[in-house]
Amino acid sequence: MVGRPVYKYSFKVDGKIVLCGTTSDLLRREREHRRRWPAGRIEQVGSATTREDAWQWERQQAKQRFNSGP
Repeated sequence: MVGRPVYKYSFKVDGKIVLCGTTSDLLRREREHRRRWPAGRIEQVGSATTREDAWQWERQQAKQRFNSGP
């Protein structure tokens, strides 16, 4: 893998996924999200990947969440 590894993640509050995303630093990203959701936890999805693959995954997750509706 060339460059810095990128991680896919889900951020959960009370076992419910509130968002999905990508980051190169899981601990920093968890701290950032916990400002809004103090009880939340980040969960890595799969293994480290390339930035492009991570972005594709993130777009796919957003599309699925958008299409599933409330």
